[in-house]
Amino acid sequence: METKHSNMKFQILFFLLLLACVHHSVAQGSYENCCLKYAHVKRNLNKFIVSFREQKTDGGCNIPAVVLKLRNSREICVDPRVKWVNQLIQKRSEDNTSKM
Repeated sequence: METKHSNMKFQILFFLLLLACVHHSVAQGSYENCCLKYAHVKRNLNKFIVSFREQKTDGGCNIPAVVLKLRNSREICVDPRVKWVNQLIQKRSEDNTSKM
């Protein structure tokens, strides 16, 4: 009788451990699309940029970045501390507020 109990405890423990592992692997796939590194852009891409979004370091993203969406639907991650990136954000933000 004791071996049935210990065998059942082991099966329950194994099932819970397996469930925890599956949950962890599924949860990792649910993180948003984050920039992992910056692209080194040598020229200003203003004429190719359709939109941009800012990536904060909260949630699953580890680095602050500006994600530029280009005309060809490509997305490029750039460093928000670069001078032309800051100017782009400022200009686009001013344009958006003046349209309202």
